[in-house]
Amino acid sequence: MFDLAAAREAMGRPAILLPDPVPPHPLLDGKPEIGRGEYSIVIDKGDGERVYKVVSSPADYFLYTAEDRPRGEHFPIIHADHGVIGRAASGYPLHLIEMERLYPLAANSPAEALAQRLIDFYWSACQQWSRLGADMGRIALYHLTVNPLAISESLQQALKALSDFVEAYQVLPDLLNANNLMMRKDGTLVFSDPVFIA
Repeated sequence: MFDLAAAREAMGRPAILLPDPVPPHPLLDGKPEIGRGEYSIVIDKGDGERVYKVVSSPADYFLYTAEDRPRGEHFPIIHADHGVIGRAASGYPLHLIEMERLYPLAANSPAEALAQRLIDFYWSACQQWSRLGADMGRIALYHLTVNPLAISESLQQALKALSDFVEAYQVLPDLLNANNLMMRKDGTLVFSDPVFIA
């Protein structure tokens, strides 16, 4: 197992949180914030099934809303795009997305073990391609698609779809952050927001 903080730093991906406050909006007012990432804020919708996600990264917005986005068992179900509700300190628009509620990987669960295998293999591939600088993550993800692990066909197809999306939209993958790999209540591993812009 590797040092996640050191790995993210080596890729130029320090662990930071989006500093912006939750914008005022009728769908969000009075609802609790339940999570925050580098480019997003997650607000509990209150029904136990869905969340509102405020995203500032164009990469995340494309991943959630593009017509040709990756879909299927290992990607989040998106219910609605509620449009732009503000602007982040970064200058990017803040988009409000309504999506299925996902959960952190449960300790010692099959999903956590699978996620750790993916992270370890991805990091190993990143190290192999480190001389390519910022492109190493894209090549490492492609490496996962041509040198498959012993994983389900649906997960292998999801990695291929993610790799194709990364190439088509010229975004970068981030599979080193376990928060970008989440699970459904039934234990299905889901790529929640595994992309970023350079």
